[in-house]
Amino acid sequence: MNIACAAVIQPGQDPQQRRLARTGLAYQGNCLRGFDNQLDSGKDGELMLTLTNVFTKMMNFKNVFRWHFPFLLLLGLFGLRAAAADTLLILGDSLSAGYRLPVAQAWPTLLANQWQQQPGEPTVINASISGDTAAQGLARLPTLLTQHKPRWVLIELGANDGLRGFPAQDVQRDLGQIITLVQQAGAQPLLMQIRIPPNYGRRYTEAFSAIYPQLAKQFNIPLVPFYMEQVAIKAEWMQDDGLHPNRDAQPFIATWMAERLKPLVKHESN
Repeated sequence: MNIACAAVIQPGQDPQQRRLARTGLAYQGNCLRGFDNQLDSGKDGELMLTLTNVFTKMMNFKNVFRWHFPFLLLLGLFGLRAAAADTLLILGDSLSAGYRLPVAQAWPTLLANQWQQQPGEPTVINASISGDTAAQGLARLPTLLTQHKPRWVLIELGANDGLRGFPAQDVQRDLGQIITLVQQAGAQPLLMQIRIPPNYGRRYTEAFSAIYPQLAKQFNIPLVPFYMEQVAIKAEWMQDDGLHPNRDAQPFIATWMAERLKPLVKHESN
């Protein structure tokens, strides 16, 4: 039996479709008559052989669909992943936004320019806003994840929480929710250590600093060192407020961050 005989063409409205429908039905009739002849032949062996052949073809089709469809689906998912695998989203505050600086001079822009000249490096999207707390970054995050579909998210938040004396457990809770959202979106969180000036008291500054390694351990994610520890020691690299790096510090920060981020994104690419 020719398995193609199972196809039935439905008649349409135009003459050509009706002609095709009549042809198909006639062909189907021939097939059915052929099958009837096999039934009338009385040869049980031939009938069983015919039914076995049909069943075998059907099973082969099912096997092809069963094994090839998941394979093709995986290929499609890998293709989509590759298309979205080149984006590093920076979720930060004024330290990454380039406080009182043109966007073109901020270290994330300089980092993006460096990586654009190196094939295979991620595209950098800077979504940092001066003054943001961890809770404000958390509120913005879902839209950013949907819009940019990053593979990596550098979380540089908490400094404003600390400077305002927010309870350490609240900051840790908000940062933990950020990490969770990033992971649920299929991206890799990269958490930057944040420290605050010592004049907030030893107990608070130690509790605040401990937030970041605790979260990194809890979620098993990389902890990126705090670049300000390299910058704040040079007065010529700091703005008058003593909190933010100036324009001269930005190239150093970009290079310093590139050296620490590159192994992380390369590792995750493999």
